[in-house]
Amino acid sequence: FFQKTLAAVKTWFTLFGWSKGQNPISIPYSLRCDVCIVQLTVAQEKNFKRKLDKDKGFYEMLLRLNGQPIPGLAASQSLPLDPVERMFQLHWQHSELLSFLKSQGACLSHVMPEFLLAPEDYKIWTEVNTGLRRGSMRSSGKLSGKRIFILEDSTFETMSKRAWTDVLLQIYKVFVLPRVSSRLIPDPSSLESLQNMPGIKSEPLCSNIYSRYERTILIWLNKHYEKNRKIVWKDSQRGGIPPMRWIVNFDRDLLDGLVLAAQIAAYCPYLIPTHFIKMYTDPRTHEQFLHNCLILVKALHAVSLQIDVKV
Repeated sequence: FFQKTLAAVKTWFTLFGWSKGQNPISIPYSLRCDVCIVQLTVAQEKNFKRKLDKDKGFYEMLLRLNGQPIPGLAASQSLPLDPVERMFQLHWQHSELLSFLKSQGACLSHVMPEFLLAPEDYKIWTEVNTGLRRGSMRSSGKLSGKRIFILEDSTFETMSKRAWTDVLLQIYKVFVLPRVSSRLIPDPSSLESLQNMPGIKSEPLCSNIYSRYERTILIWLNKHYEKNRKIVWKDSQRGGIPPMRWIVNFDRDLLDGLVLAAQIAAYCPYLIPTHFIKMYTDPRTHEQFLHNCLILVKALHAVSLQIDVKV
């Protein structure tokens, strides 16, 4: 599940994260490099292998999605050459990033700034905070009072990958999902067929799992599924019209492909006789689930949706 989530995050940010076209990213490697823009002399630049595109750094991406810079952080941060001072500044930058995202509603209390560091900077961080480096005791006071996790190299890489993935997911949540306007979604209670179905409220405090914007999408999914299930599968070749359902999450309720097919059919009805009519409307086996998802992927490819969708 985590690997599929990671692949989806990489695909979205690669395709849509930057203003000037696609920018392939790797998590966490390219992201850790993008925030480490060091001010170098001309002589040092000759030995600096990686030159960053000024329009494709991490903070440029954040600026584009947010519409305004993070207070106190410029898009291009110059870092000191001293390893310890460099580590402290990066740790501070990551702390400011996490604090800003959390102030916008991101759920990142489990992500610590040191997990966003590069491995070499993390090693310095652990040495400084355990008093292994000379002259570090004064500086380490900046991080006193916090629990210190000293991780093995492989464990740190796993933790760093998870931390950066969660940061990107929360960036999507707080800066991209709010673009969903509830004014464009008719009230599902206005549909006669939904009168007997429990409603999904979009008020901010109605759920401790989904945000208001995610619940707006759930309302949209319920609306189109209930409106289109009798249209899409009225001539079904594999089971008849699927039953009414209440869509309340983004994983289990979408597994069989029927809900997503109903959404696509609302905008591309010409795919009904060529694709969706062949779906199992009451799938019970893994093979039937896979069959439906393969048809759904073929439908997305048929409309040339430029997303690398895989089953």
